Amino acid sequence: MTGRRSSTRGFKRTASVLGDQIRRTGETRGFAVGRVLTHWAEIVGQDLAAIARPVNIGYGKGGFGATLTVLTTGAQAPMLEMQKEQLRERVNAAYGYNAISRVRITQTAPTGFAEGQATFEHRPKAATSAPRPEIVAEAARVADGAKDEDLRAALERLAQNVLSRQKS
Repeated sequence: MTGRRSSTRGFKRTASVLGDQIRRTGETRGFAVGRVLTHWAEIVGQDLAAIARPVNIGYGKGGFGATLTVLTTGAQAPMLEMQKEQLRERVNAAYGYNAISRVRITQTAPTGFAEGQATFEHRPKAATSAPRPEIVAEAARVADGAKDEDLRAALERLAQNVLSRQKS
């Protein structure tokens, strides 16, 4: 019985040889990148995890802090931009020190290029119940003086919203 002859002639892939060393080096610098990816929703919260996902952690040239690149859709980018500092603080709290010095936001459509083919799950809207009859009657009384039909309907909706919030 003859064994299969190796075609690599004793050479191994670089990734198989250096994989553990790269992982250990990253962990000594405070980056368990897999943990950020696998526990993203617990680290940043469900609201931010629904609109964004991490795609890269890059190290600066001087080695002081890192840049976290976050992927989001174009419509969610302005909201995420306002929450960058909160996002950075939550990720750093998971590491236990200021590992991330900067957050960079990149945008794409929900489906697109190779790394952006992730779908961003949005929470379903909560079912709203119909307002109570006394609130509807009070809103109709408040908007009764309007001559324009569209204005009257808008005033009724506004009054219903205000009155239902006051009651609850």
